[in-house]
Amino acid sequence: MIAVISADFISSTAYSQELMQELLSRLKQEFSYIQNEFSSRPDFKIYRGDSFQGIVKKPSESLRIALILKTAINKVSEEKSDKGTSKKTAEVRMGIGIGTYDFKRKTISEANGQAFQFSGRTLDNLKAENRKTKLTTEDEAINKEFDASFYLLDTLTEKWSIASAEVVYYLLKGLKETEIADKLKISQPAVNQRKKAAGWDAIEKLLDRFEEVISQKFTDGK
Repeated sequence: MIAVISADFISSTAYSQELMQELLSRLKQEFSYIQNEFSSRPDFKIYRGDSFQGIVKKPSESLRIALILKTAINKVSEEKSDKGTSKKTAEVRMGIGIGTYDFKRKTISEANGQAFQFSGRTLDNLKAENRKTKLTTEDEAINKEFDASFYLLDTLTEKWSIASAEVVYYLLKGLKETEIADKLKISQPAVNQRKKAAGWDAIEKLLDRFEEVISQKFTDGK
């Protein structure tokens, strides 16, 4: 079994050329990081200019990877308002499909199988459902468990500030509060405050549960 993450930018036609270029540049950097840092060496590609897709051969890693990509996008998709504050100007929808890898090819665009079909159909349905993140597998019990959890995750991330999303980005990569403080040039208590505001404890619990359930149910890479 593998996981496939299919994603697109929401309302991308409204993005400036500069913003889109920055987003695509950031995604390429994150694709390289993910391939080097995760044991399954996930493979991601950008297509159609405003969408991307990736294969994760260890399905239990897929949610963490999806959130790293989401927060990486939130980190660059900002602009200054008249009051000097930052706001998100880009957002992404992600459909995660876990299933078989039936037609292996040299490029993602030519590959196919159950995981690709689940992921693609899930992404197509997200717009109509006004959702941003959803999981589909062949196991309906797992789908139902994480459908509610991902719905709550969407509600939580919708309320993130740029500052909170930035802290979550580094937490997802395993950095400690003191290390994040050094990177952002803020105090450790400020990092902790942003961490709480982002709902990190709940996100971490969801990640732990997801990794536990998915690793028990699905065999990696087969």
